[in-house]
Amino acid sequence: MVIFDCDGVLVDGERLSTNLMAQEARKYGWNISDDEAHALFTGGELAKIRDRIAQESGKTLPDDWDMMLQNRIVRMMKTDAETVDGAEDMLAAVLSLGLPIRIGSNSSLAEMDAKFAATGLDSMLERDRIHSGRDLDMPKPRPDIYLHAAAEEGVEPGNCIVLEDSDAGVEAARRAGMACVLLRDLSKPGPEWPGLLRIGHLSEFQPLLSRILESQKVAA
Repeated sequence: MVIFDCDGVLVDGERLSTNLMAQEARKYGWNISDDEAHALFTGGELAKIRDRIAQESGKTLPDDWDMMLQNRIVRMMKTDAETVDGAEDMLAAVLSLGLPIRIGSNSSLAEMDAKFAATGLDSMLERDRIHSGRDLDMPKPRPDIYLHAAAEEGVEPGNCIVLEDSDAGVEAARRAGMACVLLRDLSKPGPEWPGLLRIGHLSEFQPLLSRILESQKVAA
């Protein structure tokens, strides 16, 4: 089975979200740039981001700050979300291999609904195969959301491969005992994990999967 992260892998919404978080941080007195916020907050859990902003600013944020920000993100994604370059073709190519797919993301279901509807990816994805680390209280880098997706499919973790773009997601896959492919510009550093595979563009993913499947047939 293939498990996809959402932001940065299928939907190009992470930068929009982290820019909003940076605006909030600056509002409370933490002078952080959009780029710094993107590096710090990508793949993060909103409750922990709230705590970090409070720590750095010395201000107390409202208890419902993460819910308020989540609602703002959902509204923004309904109009501004776009696919990662090559996402539709990649999904079609993976589905052509006959492999089951699921989504495992720290985003809420409401946020993913907005993103997939805005980009048209909802026509390629079954909603009962979309799993939210936020809604299920299984945030990465904990492995729970990926283990939950595998259990729902009835597949052993060792027979799953995860496509991720964040360090937290890679760590979640490693802890889950799953193979992982990191989608990231090859000139940029990534987690140090001997089993981690890397690609620089989504067009490389299906050929990589095909090679893995072929090698398993040979080994069998």
